[in-house]
This record gives sequence, C-alpha cells and structure tokens, in this order.
Amino acid sequence: MSSGARAGLVSADVLQREKQELRKHERSTKHLEEESRNAQTVFRDKSGRKRNLAQEQLEQRLKAEAEAKREEQYAKWGKGLAQERQQQQNVEDAVKEMQKPLARYIDDQDLDRMLREQEREGDPMAALIKKRKAKENKEKEKPRYKGPAPPLNRFNIWPGHRWDGVDRSNGFEQQRFARIANKKAVQELAYKWSVEDM
Repeated sequence: MSSGARAGLVSADVLQREKQELRKHERSTKHLEEESRNAQTVFRDKSGRKRNLAQEQLEQRLKAEAEAKREEQYAKWGKGLAQERQQQQNVEDAVKEMQKPLARYIDDQDLDRMLREQEREGDPMAALIKKRKAKENKEKEKPRYKGPAPPLNRFNIWPGHRWDGVDRSNGFEQQRFARIANKKAVQELAYKWSVEDM
C-alpha cells in the first residue's frame, strides 16, 4: 500500500511490527526534516554550479546604471551640445536683461555697446568698421615661401618660417635614394630581360 503497510488479511503482531518499523524510520528521518525546513534554497545554473544571487544582482545593478548613464549621454548628444550651450546662454542673457531697469539712460554702457554693434543699411562707415573687426579677429598668419620650388626632401616640407629651404646636408640622402632607385631599375630591367622571350 502507499502507507507502507501490507495489504490484505494481516495478523496483529505483523501490524505492530510494521508500525514500530515506521516509527523507527520516522525518528531516523526527523532531524533531516527539521534541517530541511529551515534550509536556504540553493540555486544552481545549467552546469550544476551554485549561483551567487546577491553578486548577480549587484552586477545587474551596476550594468543597468552604466547603461542608464550611457543612454543619458546619448540623449544629451541627440539634443545637440552646441544647441544646449546656446540655450543656456540665451537664458543667462535673458536673466541679465531682466535685472536691468526698464528705463535706460544715456550712460548705460550695455545699451551704447549694443547700438554701436548694430549694422544699419546705408552706413558709410560700415565697411571700414568691418575691415577693422576682421583685422582684429584674424590670427597672425605664418609667413609662407614664395620663391622657386625647393629641392625635394624626405619629409616633403616646404620652406617657411621654420626652414629657409637651404639644403645643408653632405649629400648622403640623395646618394642613398639614387642607389635605391638604381637597384630597383636594374632589378626591373633584369626581370624584363629574363621574360623577354616568353
């Protein structure tokens, strides 16, 4: 039977022996039952190794934080960094303008500067002012070589403000390059001569 007892007609002493055996078996497994009741669940992966769930959760959290940070960076880039800076500048300018008094008098330097920077149609001095501003904003350009073509060098550097174009070497480089070119030409000629009759 499912209880472990015999089925059918059984004598009383056989029944008593079976009960004693069942009690003995229950007593022997009682401590296992207590241990298993308070035991922690062991999680294993497909290969049978124990899994450290706390460590996995920590790794997932760190990964999610890194992903969120990257998404935030991409969202910021998607909006446009220059546009964001321009918007911030516009807000700052608006706050600055709001702090100024409503009535602006002749000694207001910001108003004076703004009116001077405005370009008006038909202004006879506008071209001169533009030239002056362009001259101020233009960086000093380095002097460039304007003479005849200089001898070739291995760096393909043109004479300018750092080099005057005069070759002060003892001619070793030119001799070396001539030998290399001569050797290549001889090899090519030998190859052509060897395959001439084919």
